[in-house]
Amino acid sequence: MQPPPNPGPPYAPPSSPVPRPNWFRRASPASRTAVILGSVTLSILLLCCTGTAIIGALAGEPEPTKTGTAAEQAQQPIVAAPAEPTEEADAQVASPVAMPTATPDATESSVSASPTPSAAASPVIRVTTETEQATVRYGARTVKDASLAEGKRVVRTKGVNGVRTLTYEVTTSNGVRTARKLVTSVVTKQPVTQVVAVGTKKPQSSKCDPNYSGCVPMASDVDCAGGSGDGPAYVSGPIRVIGDDHYDLDRDGDGTACD
Repeated sequence: MQPPPNPGPPYAPPSSPVPRPNWFRRASPASRTAVILGSVTLSILLLCCTGTAIIGALAGEPEPTKTGTAAEQAQQPIVAAPAEPTEEADAQVASPVAMPTATPDATESSVSASPTPSAAASPVIRVTTETEQATVRYGARTVKDASLAEGKRVVRTKGVNGVRTLTYEVTTSNGVRTARKLVTSVVTKQPVTQVVAVGTKKPQSSKCDPNYSGCVPMASDVDCAGGSGDGPAYVSGPIRVIGDDHYDLDRDGDGTACD
């Protein structure tokens, strides 16, 4: 007979080991707080550096990359990137200009800045022309008129004033008038002479009959001179009848008597 198989040890096989908690769980509360604060600070620094790099890239000024340790960076000098050569830079390099280093004296600057007495004393002279208009009075002339009663005056032509244009040469010094001289004097509008008629006709005598133009005496009867009438008064014609022909001088009735 074969012996029965070995049933194994009388105790239960060991179970799988229980996993130990990680380092964060094993750390004390103070260590956990320090780790959290450090992580937050590191995140903020990373965000700031990333934002600065983005802004520098947008502005066209990339931030230089730093390599090496802090000691090596301190020993290496920072060398600026050479600018692209231009024509102006080449000209400046080819012909350098020495810049003055000495500052001018304050006394010499003040003297050169102040105006010279001759420049301040010289006045500004200007010569211009001015025109004015003056009135030319009209004249008067009288004429005799026998159709008007003696002493009566009638204006036949009304007088009109003329115009004279005067041109002056004016000199000013610093805006103040110093001289004024007459250059030309021209009558640009001639005046019109006034004509007045004066009457010379004498008034009729009160002894003349008002029915006739001309002096017909007032009497009991008047006849034409040289006729067959017996008067007692006579008149020489022609006489114009302007009223009642009570002396019967206009025999033909044409308005004119003794013709």
